[in-house]
Amino acid sequence: MNIQWYPGHMIKAKREMAGYMKTIDLIIEILDARIPCSSRNPDLGTTGKEKARIIVLNKADLADPSVTGLWTDEFLRQQISCLPMDARGKESLKKLMAMIDRACAAKKERDRKRGILERPVRAMVTGIPNVGKSTLINMIAGKSSAKTGNKPGVTRGSQWIRINRSVELLDTPGILWPKFERRETGLYLAMTGSISDTVFNHRELSLELIRILKDRYGELLDRKYATAGLTEEETLEKIAVTRGCIMKGNTPDLDKASDVLLNEFKNGGIGRISLERPENFPEKAVADQ
Repeated sequence: MNIQWYPGHMIKAKREMAGYMKTIDLIIEILDARIPCSSRNPDLGTTGKEKARIIVLNKADLADPSVTGLWTDEFLRQQISCLPMDARGKESLKKLMAMIDRACAAKKERDRKRGILERPVRAMVTGIPNVGKSTLINMIAGKSSAKTGNKPGVTRGSQWIRINRSVELLDTPGILWPKFERRETGLYLAMTGSISDTVFNHRELSLELIRILKDRYGELLDRKYATAGLTEEETLEKIAVTRGCIMKGNTPDLDKASDVLLNEFKNGGIGRISLERPENFPEKAVADQ
């Protein structure tokens, strides 16, 4: 299955992000906890190599908690601060603010030793479309400072947001890269809603998802749809029947059933599922490059 998309304004946003690197002190990179490798911007390994880094594994409430733990350990092994969280909840917000405060303290100490006049820490918040970036910024700021939405590409331009006397956040548009080196990257981004639903075939994508779920989370899939022993195609037909996706002539509407499956996966209706595990990727896929 080939997934094509058109970057449009993202090329300009990528250039702008590279330009901001000279003015920022900290990168807060928000990843989708279900696909930490595929949702990571490969450019940050080079353009932001010298910057302090915090990784937020967002949507952790939708991901397999045991796998999220493995990813957290992997990033900590790389000496990168990492925090799993749900951007809609407040439980982990204090932990994130503590991480930011530690980064602020370290910067202030460096500036003091160099005799540099104290100024707020400038943190760039970055992430792919629909990863929950603006929602998280709004929680930190305590107000609706950034636009939010459940579709890719809501934030159109970069904007500075003053949090307090010590921290300024730069909200950047969600950026995808023009070329995916791994076929799975495009698939996973589509499955989790980070690529617009107008650029891929829903039925083909749903069959790919069913194959993955049967292989790794068969019990959850069967519990939700009672599809044990069925092929991928038979599973999609079963979902169509049980969800009332029927066309004239009592024919299963597989396109509508595909939408049902993909939406229930995105919203956690099937269960807490991770599509990527750190041990399935070579070292260079998860480390800074």
